[in-house]
Amino acid sequence: MMKQLKLAAKGDRTKTIVSARERRIGDGFVIIAGPCSVESEEQLIETAWVVKEAGGDFLRGGVFKPRTSPYAFQGLGLKGLKIMEKARTLTGLPIITEVLDTRDVSWVSEYADILQIGARNMQNFSLLKEVGKTRRPVMLKRGMNSTIEEWLNCAEYILNEGNPHVFLCERGIRSFETYTRNTLDLSAVPAIRELTHLPIIVDPSHGTGRLSLIQPMSLAAVAAGADGLMVEVHPNPPTALSDKDQALAPAQFASLVKKVRSLAIFMEEIQ
Repeated sequence: MMKQLKLAAKGDRTKTIVSARERRIGDGFVIIAGPCSVESEEQLIETAWVVKEAGGDFLRGGVFKPRTSPYAFQGLGLKGLKIMEKARTLTGLPIITEVLDTRDVSWVSEYADILQIGARNMQNFSLLKEVGKTRRPVMLKRGMNSTIEEWLNCAEYILNEGNPHVFLCERGIRSFETYTRNTLDLSAVPAIRELTHLPIIVDPSHGTGRLSLIQPMSLAAVAAGADGLMVEVHPNPPTALSDKDQALAPAQFASLVKKVRSLAIFMEEIQ
């Protein structure tokens, strides 16, 4: 089945570098960080400066939130995008946010530097085709019940529409384990590097759902060869409207960045 991959397969292609406002994913180690949800201008701007000052490369924030319950906070939509735009202007950090609906792709692309396809939408083929038409960089998260082969075929949908600016994000898969939110599949990192030229980052926040596991899994992701991390950061995690149990406080994030950067430099030296 991997033979069906005409564009995502590694073959003799050089590694893809995805650029967004002069930041390069796939060339060095990048850190994407920010809150699960954009809750207010004050909350996001404060978080953006935390990310910037600690050495993060991109600001993430959810403005559309696909929640398990319809009664949970669903995001601020356009208002949230305008807040993210202001944060980018103030800090210079490129912004990444999830798009959920084909009808929203064109206007979300006017604000976001990178479009995120979340785990629940990995096989939303209409949405994949639509983001493939934008030429805007796309981060494709692995579906919680998806194989690596299925994941790469979804990347193929985007590439086949003419958009080469795609990178992947391992965020954990569903298994029988209940201690963690998901089972973070770090073996996917070297496997992806064998199979495709596309960069891959790791999301240990969603991958584990446990604050105490984010740092060790982040370091393990570096050692496994990931091109970057995506972690959740909030100025006051206990008050977060979503995913408060896995959000790093500012001091925790700053400590994580230092350790991850040091290990990334060491791994580069020994390769």
